[in-house]
Amino acid sequence: MTISGVALLAICTLLGSLLGDLLGVALGVKANVGGVGIAMMFLIAARLWLVRWGLLSRGLNTGVEFWGSFYIPIVVAMAAQQNVVAAAKGGPIVVIAGAGAVAVCFAMVALIGRFSGPVETMDEIEAREALEASVPHFKSGRVG
Repeated sequence: MTISGVALLAICTLLGSLLGDLLGVALGVKANVGGVGIAMMFLIAARLWLVRWGLLSRGLNTGVEFWGSFYIPIVVAMAAQQNVVAAAKGGPIVVIAGAGAVAVCFAMVALIGRFSGPVETMDEIEAREALEASVPHFKSGRVG
């Protein structure tokens, strides 16, 4: 039943919220720290556990997939509720930290791109597969 997927999400959300609040208290912050992320990790772990034991019915899977697809919009909505203006008024460190995080992400993308080596495009893959399908004993020079 789809409602079971919603119930599983509710349980994961409650556990994530509880752990996020506890983490906030442990860090001395008066806020939930990572509760939504923790909840989604619980949801993923619960789904994998159910698959492993063969307990994931079609309805349960539908409910989990439906609500799991809302993860990004929920996080964006929660981030939009944060008081960014008040944070920025707290000092320039917020702007510096944000700009630093963006710069590190850009640098990591460039670094990964540089060291990943040549990559086949979809057109190249489709052309190679078509050639392999048309010639029965065709062997490409690629390993793997």
